Amino acid sequence: MKIYTKTGDEGTTSLFGGKRVSKADLRIDTYGTVDELNSYIGLVRDQEVNQKRKEVLVEIQDRLFTIGSILATEPGNSKVKIPSLQEQDVVLLEQEMDKMDAELPPMRFFVLPGGHPSVSFGHVARTVCRRAERLTIALNAHEVVEPLVIKYLNRLSDYLFVLCRMMAQELKVEETPWKPRMQ
Repeated sequence: MKIYTKTGDEGTTSLFGGKRVSKADLRIDTYGTVDELNSYIGLVRDQEVNQKRKEVLVEIQDRLFTIGSILATEPGNSKVKIPSLQEQDVVLLEQEMDKMDAELPPMRFFVLPGGHPSVSFGHVARTVCRRAERLTIALNAHEVVEPLVIKYLNRLSDYLFVLCRMMAQELKVEETPWKPRMQ
């Protein structure tokens, strides 16, 4: 199989099932952002501090490929076989957050992203996840998107925030509180 097909040279691409759409289509932007998020999760996974979480992060990347497949399929096309996203996938994120939260001090302030490259990579992943969620919600306003996709992306951004706090603690990085200037 060749990587290049030349079929997109004029600015269109195919959804799963064959329908051609503009590469500027909201659906393409949405699953492209999920793909970008997946790449950042890979970067987060590659950080030494996350070696013990590697299995969970690989699972998350797998789910993001599933979400990309769901988003790349024309709504109503039942001829295309795509992997499934399940409620248990959301539960896994919640369970992992609960484990990390049990080891973290309570949040008392907003935290400025940064302090260590690993933590910063995590915050970039979190913000890309929020963008993917917003795009998915915008797409859902035009065409129905499986509600579990939105729920998963929402929970994943929460997971990534908690992960950043956990990495900061494990790396002995002090969290920098946001101190709003009120005059």
